[in-house]
Amino acid sequence: MKLKDYNSKRNFNKSNEPIGKVKNKKNKKLKFVIQHHISRKEHYDLRLEWDGVYISFAVPKGPSFNPKDKRLAIMVEDHPLSYGNFEGTIPKGEYGGGIVMLWDKGYWAPHKEYKPNFDKGPIKFTLKGNRLKGSWTLVKFKKNNWLLIKEVDDYISNTKKISEFTTSIKSGRTMKEIKNKLNPLKLNISNPDKLIFKKEKITKKDIVNYYNLVSKKMMPFLDNRLISTVRAPNGLNKSIFYMKHFNNNKNLGKKVVNSNDDKSDYYYIKNEQGIIDEVQMNSYEFHIWGSKQNSINYPDILVFDLDPDDNLNISEVRDGVANLKSILDKLKLKSYLKTSGGKGYHIYVPLDTSSWKKTEKIAKDIANLMVENNPNKYTTNMRKQKRKGKIFIDYFRNKKGATSVCPYSLRLKKGATISCPIYWKELYTIKPNDITIKNIKDRLKKDPWKNFFTAKKSS
Repeated sequence: MKLKDYNSKRNFNKSNEPIGKVKNKKNKKLKFVIQHHISRKEHYDLRLEWDGVYISFAVPKGPSFNPKDKRLAIMVEDHPLSYGNFEGTIPKGEYGGGIVMLWDKGYWAPHKEYKPNFDKGPIKFTLKGNRLKGSWTLVKFKKNNWLLIKEVDDYISNTKKISEFTTSIKSGRTMKEIKNKLNPLKLNISNPDKLIFKKEKITKKDIVNYYNLVSKKMMPFLDNRLISTVRAPNGLNKSIFYMKHFNNNKNLGKKVVNSNDDKSDYYYIKNEQGIIDEVQMNSYEFHIWGSKQNSINYPDILVFDLDPDDNLNISEVRDGVANLKSILDKLKLKSYLKTSGGKGYHIYVPLDTSSWKKTEKIAKDIANLMVENNPNKYTTNMRKQKRKGKIFIDYFRNKKGATSVCPYSLRLKKGATISCPIYWKELYTIKPNDITIKNIKDRLKKDPWKNFFTAKKSS
């Protein structure tokens, strides 16, 4: 019940603040933190650990080193101990929306003659922090209003100001740098050490680092496109589910009328930080629509997914991809190749069509042509028992509402593979699952799809 108010005031699908859980620990040393918080009004949050939570006070002017200053401290809801590591941004419109910087931290101890009474006060205590040291008193004067006063000791000062300290004691960043997200890696990512790929020993933090690394290359493909994600809150092979609709985020929502879909709230990512925010919510695999949300009925990407039978030799798969490319070349359709991160390859074609029906017909005609030319090798039948010894040419990604895995997306598959753009000349040297989160760094110096968005689109 201690953190009921804290949890009820926050939407954890939008804010990256930690979910409130009471945590009693054996260590007798009591922690304190001070967070500089620019929200509707600028203030400092003083948090004193007590009985498994942080008793919290909002101090509008912040603490003073001068005993003559009596600073207003407003008692607010208790916060979880995990909040002591929180630094970052809270979305605009959310409770406390703004920037939070970890300003000071350390340990505190109540004076022996004063057992802390957080109902009535007064509370006398000593701080041992990086910036605040010495004795202080909290005096209650009405309801939730207290006064924070510096006691006379060796740490008083008439000239020293808290405004002299402008950087985080954790990250070294200024408030402006946190706001501008010069370092998009979230310092407050929840459960950073949680193993997502157990065998490969890849943690949630490793995945954040990866997306932080590729976000600039990935964002052009995500830009304004409705997405679906694959979430794995408990790691690979445990409770994995597909996230197609995101009803809680109106800022990133898009109403779409789909005759075959009674739910119509889809969502999209606006910037690089949005990728990291999705990972924070355990979304590790990204899938995109073939059209942009601002021109939803006009697809601009044609997609082919060549998915082979498990027993098919890789050389046959590669020959099939090369065969498809030759057809696209004859039709003067510029095509781009990427690994699937699974068994096959994906081919993207920048396109300019007037409708989804036209796009689907182009894809279907090309797929059927391949089947007609070699019915023993290819099929467009999605039933697995009909695919034995064949390559399934999946052209069904070209319908409104269908998605394909985004270039540079991690796959929730064995090996932590990446669906990575490659050069056509690399078709016979790179296997569909060769590129992984562990070996992709050097590849990022290359840009096989450099001209994808500037290439002349075929209509």
